[in-house]
Amino acid sequence: MIGIDPGKSGGMVKLDDGTGQVIRTDKFADMTDHDTAEALREYALDIEPDRAIIEQVHSMPKQGVASTFKFGRHFGFLIGLLTGLKIPYELVTPQKWQKALSCRTGGDKNVSKAAAQRLWPDERWTHAIADAALIAEYGRRKKHEYE
Repeated sequence: MIGIDPGKSGGMVKLDDGTGQVIRTDKFADMTDHDTAEALREYALDIEPDRAIIEQVHSMPKQGVASTFKFGRHFGFLIGLLTGLKIPYELVTPQKWQKALSCRTGGDKNVSKAAAQRLWPDERWTHAIADAALIAEYGRRKKHEYE
């Protein structure tokens, strides 16, 4: 399962569908578009995900036009990569995955970082990838509910 927090300060995380073990993490701030495309290609080829869960985003009040455009461009870029790599994806709102994992943040990234640390105590979490890991875990749990 791949979880994606699509903001430029977000990232993506791959979890083992069965065990929930963290397989790989990537921070978008450390990556160019080419790096992001290559990482998702590797996720698709080497890790064979059955799907990705991507946070459904929208513009924010008081966000500038240029930053809104960049944010939307990056989101669309990720959707295009997933589509091109034939990785099925599902959009999920922050409210939905946070409620399911009992970590309503109210905008405080420390809440999701602490939740990721509780779930995977041996991993080293940053704000950039904690949400992506929790989004992947939301998808993994949802998948197992229907099996």
